Amino acid sequence: MTMASPFLRHPWRLANPMVRCAIGALLAAVGVSHVQAQGAGDVPASLAYGGNLKQRTYASVKADSVSLRQGPGPEHPTAWLLQRLGLPVEVLEEQGAWRKVRDANNATGWVHMSLLSRRRTALILPWEVKDGQAQIPSATLREDDRENARPIAQVEAGVLANILGCEGGWCRVAVGNFRGYIEQAKLWGTYPNEEIK
Repeated sequence: MTMASPFLRHPWRLANPMVRCAIGALLAAVGVSHVQAQGAGDVPASLAYGGNLKQRTYASVKADSVSLRQGPGPEHPTAWLLQRLGLPVEVLEEQGAWRKVRDANNATGWVHMSLLSRRRTALILPWEVKDGQAQIPSATLREDDRENARPIAQVEAGVLANILGCEGGWCRVAVGNFRGYIEQAKLWGTYPNEEIK
C-alpha cells in the first residue's frame, strides 16, 4: 500500500488564516509589488555580498522587504519592492556597492549588496503561477535523484525552496521540514545543469 505524498502549498492559497500563519513561515509565493518613488534612505555600511562580477549569478535577499531602485544609489526612486526573505534574484550587473538584479517575474532594479546573500534558494515552477487558477500545478519532491524514486511530497508552483546542492540535472532542496530531490528544470534560481556543492 502506498501512502499519499503531502502537498505543500502557497500560504496565500490557503483560506484558513490560522493554517496560513502556521505554514506561511515555511512556504511562500513570490512577493513583488510596484510602488511609487520614495525618498532616499541611508545605505547600510556592511558589504556582505562582495567581489567583482565576472558573470551572472544568483543570490537571495536578506530582508523581508527590499527596494529595487531605478539606478545604483539611494538617491534613485524605488521601482519595485521584493517582499519575501530568501527570495532568489539573478545578479546581472554591478556598480560599486550596488547590484542590478532580476526576479522571477522579470522585475529589475538596483539593490545594495549588503541586502544580498550567497545562500541559494529557488522558486518551484514560478512561471506556472497565474491569477485566478483553480488548480496550481505542482512538482514532485523525491527521495533520490531519479525520476522513478519514491515521492516524498508534492510542492505547489511558487513555493520557495532552499538549495542544498545540484548535480546531473537534479537539485537536493529543503522545503519546510522536507528534504528531497527535484528536477533542476523545475526551479527558478539556478542555471540549467549548474553544479552547486
